[in-house]
Amino acid sequence: MRKRERENPCGICGHYHKYEQGEVCGVCGHRPPASPAAGEQAAVGVQAPRPGSAFPSEILKEFLFLGSYDNASRSELLKTMGISHILNTVPFCQNLYRNSFTYHCLQDEKNLQFDDAIQFLEQCERDKSRVLVHCMSGKSRSPSFVIAFLMKTRGWRLAQCFQWVKERRPQVQLAEAAQQQLIDYEQKLFNSAVSIPAQSFAPTDSFPSLGFGFPKPSGDIQVPIFNQQAPASIFERVSPNNLPSNFTFGSESSSEVKHPDSDNFGVVKSSGGDGMMDSS
Repeated sequence: MRKRERENPCGICGHYHKYEQGEVCGVCGHRPPASPAAGEQAAVGVQAPRPGSAFPSEILKEFLFLGSYDNASRSELLKTMGISHILNTVPFCQNLYRNSFTYHCLQDEKNLQFDDAIQFLEQCERDKSRVLVHCMSGKSRSPSFVIAFLMKTRGWRLAQCFQWVKERRPQVQLAEAAQQQLIDYEQKLFNSAVSIPAQSFAPTDSFPSLGFGFPKPSGDIQVPIFNQQAPASIFERVSPNNLPSNFTFGSESSSEVKHPDSDNFGVVKSSGGDGMMDSS
């Protein structure tokens, strides 16, 4: 029974107790919330808020996970998921299980040390190790590092990376300071002389407006307009009433034709409004 319970930990607190049967957790005291009666639900019209999951969010399959300090404090659950490395993005958060996991802790509290974190994550990916990136709530600071890692290693733009992470962890809400540092990092990556290898796979083909501070292109994007005025067809019917006044029949019209000057390199100037096309 004990072994079977360990294969199915509680999805809310991460410990091993019969949550669906109403058993109280012997470790943290977690129990299913008491649901209000049907009449009370209809009167209120809202549902009770769901507790957060004990499992971190999987950003890249079998490699990169994103979560909170609460997720990082559940060693047994992390071991069950195969996570062996932890990136702690908050300097004052304690690394609780140094004997069980390989930690990398960032020391700067204000500035987001993207390059330092990405170097650690790249080593984990080369070693095929599963890594958890966490901050206190898993909403702003740690998602910023994950987004920066995707920009650097996958060649995706900031909007793409944000949507990719947001779809896998809906509670992500980047702070204004984190947004600005990500914008600066995107400019550093994609405006530098070093070319970022484009990946054959992109998250989505189009991305809606994120609406949380990213710069938008100035003005409306217009499709280039070329000279679409078609030349008059020689087969176009001409009404008898619209004959040109200077039109004459017979060979006398040949006297009206002017030969090109030698200074114009043999190019006859058109009397129409359109200029000659430049071959360059």
